[in-house]
Amino acid sequence: MKSIQEILKEKPVLGWLIFIATVVLVFLLGMLASSIVQRRAEAVFAYTPEVTFSENEPRNSKWGELFPREYNSYLKTADTTFKSKYNGSTMVDMLEESPRMVVLWAGYLFSRDYNQGRGHYYAIEDIQKTLRTGGVPSPQPNTCWACKSPDVPRLISQTGPAEFYRGTWDTKGPEVVNPIGCADCHDSKTMNLRISRPALIEAFEARGMDISKATHQEMRSLVCAQCHVEYYFNKNMTEGVQYLVFPWKNGTTAEDIEKYYDEIEFSDWTHALSRAPMIKAQHPDYEIYLTGIHASRGVSCADCHMPFISEGGIKFTDHHLQSPLNNISNSCQVCHREETEELIRDVYSRQDKLIENRDILETLLVRCHVEAKTAWDLGAGEEQMKDILTDIRRAQWRWDFSAAGHGSSFHSPVELGRLISGGIAVAQEARVKLARLLATLGHNREVSYPDISTKAKAQDFIGLDMKKHNDDKKIFLETVLPGWVKEATEREKSYDH
Repeated sequence: MKSIQEILKEKPVLGWLIFIATVVLVFLLGMLASSIVQRRAEAVFAYTPEVTFSENEPRNSKWGELFPREYNSYLKTADTTFKSKYNGSTMVDMLEESPRMVVLWAGYLFSRDYNQGRGHYYAIEDIQKTLRTGGVPSPQPNTCWACKSPDVPRLISQTGPAEFYRGTWDTKGPEVVNPIGCADCHDSKTMNLRISRPALIEAFEARGMDISKATHQEMRSLVCAQCHVEYYFNKNMTEGVQYLVFPWKNGTTAEDIEKYYDEIEFSDWTHALSRAPMIKAQHPDYEIYLTGIHASRGVSCADCHMPFISEGGIKFTDHHLQSPLNNISNSCQVCHREETEELIRDVYSRQDKLIENRDILETLLVRCHVEAKTAWDLGAGEEQMKDILTDIRRAQWRWDFSAAGHGSSFHSPVELGRLISGGIAVAQEARVKLARLLATLGHNREVSYPDISTKAKAQDFIGLDMKKHNDDKKIFLETVLPGWVKEATEREKSYDH
């Protein structure tokens, strides 16, 4: 057998090839070693920066100076171009999409204006512009700011929650100006996830639970649950204050929360047509999520809406909070191997089926309210109407609980199907009782129903003066809001001194 030296003498080209290959291998190993060292240095910078700002620094741009990757991805929440079949990041006028909602909320501010929200980037702008917050003075309390800004934990740390909630919404306008961002969810010293809203901590305490024992994976949903939940304003805890409370004492299902409200005889408003004591579901995203398959498998909100991405060798959480349908490869397909088109079809199929039945329930509820008004007009007594109004309250609660959440038809389609079918059954029962009552009152013919084919027609039917509401908002935006912005700008100049 020939030695290596003899082989190389016979084939010198082979020797050169081995030499070149060795040089290339050494070069690549050197590059790999250099990359590892560089990435470790980047990791130190990315995760252990020297933080110089305060715990409740509300300006997201300041956090962005130390966490540019996360901040740059967060800025993408300003993009409103994505529209899925039913929602997305584009603003959608839900009252125009379904004018029946105007009638369902007659006597409540949602009948004026209800838009599908845009990204977190617009949290302040959207609440300033909605007709629900009105002008000055506002019909809403300061409690309505609670989920909109990292200025909220800053102010609560100064005064406590009760004093923050005190007063009308317009009185804190110059103070709450930064949209949802970093300080809402992160501790500035450790960057650990944190709960910055007292209401969630208090809700856990009401159930005998310690939120400080939550795991990191649980926290990746709980920071969302600070805001994406059902809530109400309790007027009996502190005099003159509408205190923010999550009604979880009995549990987090629709029935648990309904029982809680019934026990304290709570209602958000009295319906302008039926006079039923109504409950308005806010956005029980977290409660619905808890009943779904993803929650039972330990998948967090962030896993789908803020998946991990890599850049320059650094793995970090994508802060472009958005629908997973606009980011399927990084969200859904991390676990699911189906093609993109198939996954989208699956989501739309669930939404189509549930919304088909939800629309049926909406129609029945409109009929309930109109028929109840007819009964009152014909002289029905309170005792005769009591059970009917309870049924209307229960049926609409199930509709609203299923309609108010973002993405609920995907988060837990079985639970939503149960709620909607239950609502249909209760609404039908209410109509049977109304038919019997109307007959005893001498009304043996069909109740006439209004033309509510558009938002404008529905608002006119329930007696809303939309010109006045729009004019009041225009005056606010042109004369009051610029002063808020100027005052806030001057105040924030002092933060760095």
